[in-house]
Amino acid sequence: MTKKYYSKVSYGLLIFVFIVFFGPLVPILIADGFTINMILTILFLIIIFGFILHMFFKTIYTIEENKLKIKCGFFSYKSIEINDMREIAKSTNIISSPAASFDRIEIKYGKFDEVIISPKNKFEFAKDLVKINSKIVNTLNEVS
Repeated sequence: MTKKYYSKVSYGLLIFVFIVFFGPLVPILIADGFTINMILTILFLIIIFGFILHMFFKTIYTIEENKLKIKCGFFSYKSIEINDMREIAKSTNIISSPAASFDRIEIKYGKFDEVIISPKNKFEFAKDLVKINSKIVNTLNEVS
């Protein structure tokens, strides 16, 4: 069985990143206008922001056989054995992770390992993991 889940995307987070990137340029543009340095800076920031957009919209969690594979844009994370998973729970942790939304879940696996992700349909995702490993403690509930 191979099943793909895309990350939920928080547009508020994207707007925040956009403002952080381009907001500081507004006073400079007002004062100095479009100079060659400003145009080059804007082009550079557009490229970087495009890279961030790619990561946001191409974060994919794939359940393949007994492994969870996580791909965030161009980056792939080490596969996680589903049989090593212990718990799936809601997370409010804002630590950097392969999650494009603040609506996150935390998966604990191995002895002390954890990963924070944000699949669009977290309940179906969790059920699919529990089907493979019935020992996973799933504390998500569809009411939240």
